[in-house]
Amino acid sequence: MSSIFTKIINGEIAAYKVAEDDNFVAFLDVMPLVKGHTLVIPKKEVDLIFDLETEEFKNLWAFAQKVAKKLKMAMPCVRVGVAVVGLEVPHAHIHLIPMNKVEEMNFKNERLKLSDEEYTEIQHSIINS
Repeated sequence: MSSIFTKIINGEIAAYKVAEDDNFVAFLDVMPLVKGHTLVIPKKEVDLIFDLETEEFKNLWAFAQKVAKKLKMAMPCVRVGVAVVGLEVPHAHIHLIPMNKVEEMNFKNERLKLSDEEYTEIQHSIINS
């Protein structure tokens, strides 16, 4: 059975994509900890990030680095935090979280509820950075 992320990759579920190439895609989290919270995933459906082939693993992180740099330019923050949790969706993914204090990386925090307009504004800001 396909993960929700595979359905996003296949266009079955809409997402606010901020970057994409032949192997990876980055999109805004629909339950963000902060504005700009972005997920970076391989298009290949693999549950555990450490199960990716070595080159795929390195290329995923290189893609995430490019996205993080654009995210930092687009969102006011001290730095972009990184987390690999992997319990929510059985598809390898990296969380990129613009942060000004460590508490913003707490996954127990209440998630934001953003409007379509807010997501679109954030999406365009990142794409155009």
